[in-house]
Amino acid sequence: MLEWFDTVFSYFVLVYSTFVIGSYVIMAILAFLEHRKHYTYHDDAYTIEELKKSPYTPGISIVAPAYNEEKTVITNVKSLLSLDYPDFEVVIVNDGSKDKTLQLLIENFDLVKVPYAYVEKIKTKPFKGLYKTKSDNPAFKRLTVVDKVNGGTKADASNAGVNVVSNKFFVCTDVDCVLDQYALYRIIWPTMASTRRVIAVSASMRMSNGSIVEEGKMVDARPPHDLIPLFQDLEYTRSFLIGKTALARINALQNVSGGFGMFDRDIVIKAGGYDGDSFAEDMDMVARMIRYMCDAGEDYRIVQIPETCCWTEGPPNLKVLNRQRTRWGRGLFQFFGVHRDMVGNRNYRRYGVLTLTYILIFELMAPVVEFMGYFTIIWFLIRGAINYSTIWIAYVGVYLFAQLLTMVIISYDVWVGTSFKKKRDYLWFVLASLLEPIMYHPLNVFFSLKGYWKHIWGTQMVWGNMTRKGVQSAKPAAPKPAAPVAQHALEEKKTDA
Repeated sequence: MLEWFDTVFSYFVLVYSTFVIGSYVIMAILAFLEHRKHYTYHDDAYTIEELKKSPYTPGISIVAPAYNEEKTVITNVKSLLSLDYPDFEVVIVNDGSKDKTLQLLIENFDLVKVPYAYVEKIKTKPFKGLYKTKSDNPAFKRLTVVDKVNGGTKADASNAGVNVVSNKFFVCTDVDCVLDQYALYRIIWPTMASTRRVIAVSASMRMSNGSIVEEGKMVDARPPHDLIPLFQDLEYTRSFLIGKTALARINALQNVSGGFGMFDRDIVIKAGGYDGDSFAEDMDMVARMIRYMCDAGEDYRIVQIPETCCWTEGPPNLKVLNRQRTRWGRGLFQFFGVHRDMVGNRNYRRYGVLTLTYILIFELMAPVVEFMGYFTIIWFLIRGAINYSTIWIAYVGVYLFAQLLTMVIISYDVWVGTSFKKKRDYLWFVLASLLEPIMYHPLNVFFSLKGYWKHIWGTQMVWGNMTRKGVQSAKPAAPKPAAPVAQHALEEKKTDA
């Protein structure tokens, strides 16, 4: 019986690992083709100049929820208002802050409460008021501040912003994110260049840890020198430049990052807006937009652009990483409970057949398979059933493949010119790649399983601030009734990092 188990499990791991490695190779090839297309046919400087001059350049609204942001809100809002784009507005949603966030906004931007007929196209917690400037400063006139009752999640605050924005396209970000000066030009271009309706655009994001930021503006992008944010910076680069780029090429992108992404407001409203009960609100929002478009029989595109448009602070310590990855694991588990009918469903095109099937097998199930593998290896060691020469060859082969993949990522990043000015900064990515399999990856396996467990048992969590001292949490909102699939708790955090 034991020999049968040994054989079955060994072959299962072999097949599973082969498919994972094969999928990375395929995605790297697809990403190469997409980067080559972008590099060949897209001139960033020319595009920006043309969009500046064109009378047809669409307006963009920026929605940025804020909760207890008194320390940085003024600098960050000024940074958003200083972006280079001909027609944009900034909508700050004060989500029931208990500090001086609203007061500081009123004082620094000369705001007054104005009459406003708030139309709840998407249901949110009660609206308290809307503020506009009485100043003659043209930059201040772009600013709108929405004050509302705390909804317990970023999703509720984002929905309030969507109800207020005036433009067809809106960018959802965090008030403490650092945006590239030309980010809006880059993210709007695919909507004008595509022959199909673009309902969302995703852009690359990186860690701001270690970079030089002055007055809310990125002065010099550098890799983090602390291990945890450095690991995540490498992980983000791999995700955006290979995974998301490859899926976007076949129009099967799984999510648009909650830290920075642009959406078609009409489709978001028709899809029901962000789900306040979701722990993976960005992935859930994209799924419901795709569901709406496919059910309506309409053609669409979701685009990934390679340029880095946003920097966000990554987890500085294990405590914050634990909270972040537990939430991500919980959100992924919850997502498949809510959208299980889309998995493998041809009605939802490549997204349902390829993307969701792949994520279910090789992302949701991967921590379970790896955790079982750890115990199986210990069991094999106890029984003396390990072929040491074979296991070391397998381990070294996988390890070297991970290093090769890192070299591919670095070459793509240098090719499209999205990250660092100094090429020697990429040596930090090499260091992270060498240590990631033995230090960072096992932690993520554990935190993901912890998230699955918390979702099963319905542990309540809330959104908080990402700081070097950990996460400061707000008082939990009152729980909602159990959803049909599972009991959801309310959780949110400030950034997608």
